[in-house]
Formats: sequence, C-alpha cells, structure tokens
Amino acid sequence: MDSAGADGELRRLLAIRVPELIEYQDAAYARSYVEFVTRVRDAERAATPGTTALGEAVARHLFKLMAYKDEYEVARLHLQNDLAAALKEQYPDGVTIHYNLHPPMLRALGWQRKIKLGRWFEGVFRALRAMRRLRGSGLDPFGRAEVRRVERALVGEYKALVDQALVGLDAASHARAVKLANLPDLIRGYEEIKLANVRRFRAEVRALGF
Repeated sequence: MDSAGADGELRRLLAIRVPELIEYQDAAYARSYVEFVTRVRDAERAATPGTTALGEAVARHLFKLMAYKDEYEVARLHLQNDLAAALKEQYPDGVTIHYNLHPPMLRALGWQRKIKLGRWFEGVFRALRAMRRLRGSGLDPFGRAEVRRVERALVGEYKALVDQALVGLDAASHARAVKLANLPDLIRGYEEIKLANVRRFRAEVRALGF
C-alpha cells in the first residue's frame, strides 16, 4: 500500500480491497493488483494531471474480476460470517442450521434443485477455504467448468484492454478510457446469466472500438 503512493479516493479503494485479495488468494495476488492499478494511476497522472477517474475505475473493476465468487470464495465467506455464533447469541435455547446449496457440479449433471445440508458441511467449507491455493492451477477440481475458465481469462483480457487504452492517453481519449474501465460493471450473476453478461461486456468493448 505504501509503495503505491496512492492518496485520496484511490487510497481508500485500495485500503479496502488489498486485504480482501490477500484473504481471497495470497499477498502475491494482491500485489499484482496494486502494481497494475499504480501503473494506470501513473499513466493517468502524466496524461491528464488532476484527474483520477481512470485509476479509480480500474481499482474497482479489476478487483471485481480478480475476486470472482467461486467455490473457494463461497466457503471462505460462509466461514467469515459466523452465522452460528450470531444465532447462538440471538437464540440461546439453540437453533438448527441447514445450508441450501446448488453446487455447479450437480447442475452440470442435470440436478435442478438445491440440496439441504446440515452443520456438518462446515467441515467441507473449511477444507475448501484451505484449498484456495489450488485456484486456477492444474489441480483445481472446479477450474475446468466454462464459467471458471471465462472468469480467469477476464482478468488478463481486462488488463490488456486497459493497457491498450493507455497508449496515447490524453485529454481527448480519457473519457473513452474511463468508459472502458467501467464496463465490467455489466458482468453480474452466476453461471449462464454471467456468461451472457460477459458476451454483452465484449460487445460493448467492440462498440467502443477496442
């Protein structure tokens, strides 16, 4: 964070997102994010002094693409939000907790409904959280699904597009670059809905002339 030399709103954005990326994957993953955002900020500062919209847009949307919600992240977030502890305080006489989940692997096999799982499944969540280092590697058991392959590819695709926008960046092209940097906001939802929105994102990129 200190090496980035960011200030103002950009520093606030990084201060929130860098710790999240460390927890999401590791420090090296977060460092690659900071280094790219810093490079964009420096190019923007040189081309259009006093403007920060491009650096801030990249800080927001590169994070979104890098922190996609896969099986490992869903497990981490479930464990981070200690539902059992919160319910124990609210209901001291005890409650029964079930998780209603629809794993992608079951969807791929044609299973259309969520399955109800008990508290024992928290052990699976802990195992998945510990396995997050496998994300994107050849040993990733979830990495071959189409949506996961697209999510991984989008990070490099977005960086390449932003790099393209930085070439010859000046006051005239700045607004177009900012619009490009904000386009990942279109990518929402899960599975087929997300893939459809990726296609929409790519169509908008082409419409901007990239």
